[in-house]
Amino acid sequence: MAYFFSRLNAPRPTLAHDMTAAEAAVMDRHADYWSELLARGSAVVFGPVLDPKGAWGLSILRAETEAEARAVIEADPILGADLGFSYEVFPMPRTYLRGLTADVPTHSRR
Repeated sequence: MAYFFSRLNAPRPTLAHDMTAAEAAVMDRHADYWSELLARGSAVVFGPVLDPKGAWGLSILRAETEAEARAVIEADPILGADLGFSYEVFPMPRTYLRGLTADVPTHSRR
């Protein structure tokens, strides 16, 4: 099992302070989606980050492959709403969790 960090980028830095009703509704569906992933064990953690430059969302996923992680992210209803949200996805080659260290084999690591 591998781990992947993802960052959900808002359509504007002020979203946390001036969210529209449509954005709030899709944020609720987004939170429900990630709560289900958390309950199933695919998501390790997720939530908003109140960065002074503009809030964004953080998630850590467990998946067999990067393609699987990207498929999970692409199924997030926030992307289907076409409101300007986007994701960045990054593999985590070594992950430290309480009680577990996960080493993910990579071609660049020797």
